[in-house]
Amino acid sequence: MANDPIKKEDNDGDLATERKSKLEKIRRYKVLFHNDDYTTMEFVIDVLMKFFHKSETEATHIMLSVHHKGHGVAGVFTKDVAETKVAQVTDYAKEQGMPLRLSVEPE
Repeated sequence: MANDPIKKEDNDGDLATERKSKLEKIRRYKVLFHNDDYTTMEFVIDVLMKFFHKSETEATHIMLSVHHKGHGVAGVFTKDVAETKVAQVTDYAKEQGMPLRLSVEPE
């Protein structure tokens, strides 16, 4: 059955099919911390180190940006990862009695 015309047509069709594989650039999203009057600076540093794996120096720099500019970027991720991190940190902050607010926005 190696010369089966149907099978040959299928193979010919497969070979004749021209595919352009175009890699789409995955859209990235920033996780933003927002300033408030109640969340302590130490807590923000702790969260940045615990959930975003920042060094103490990096975490302090981001915290100061939040404090002085009203917001700071904790990291840039795929949409799913960014939204998961926001949910995890928000839950943790609530458990600790902190009103820390985060958001996700496209890069």
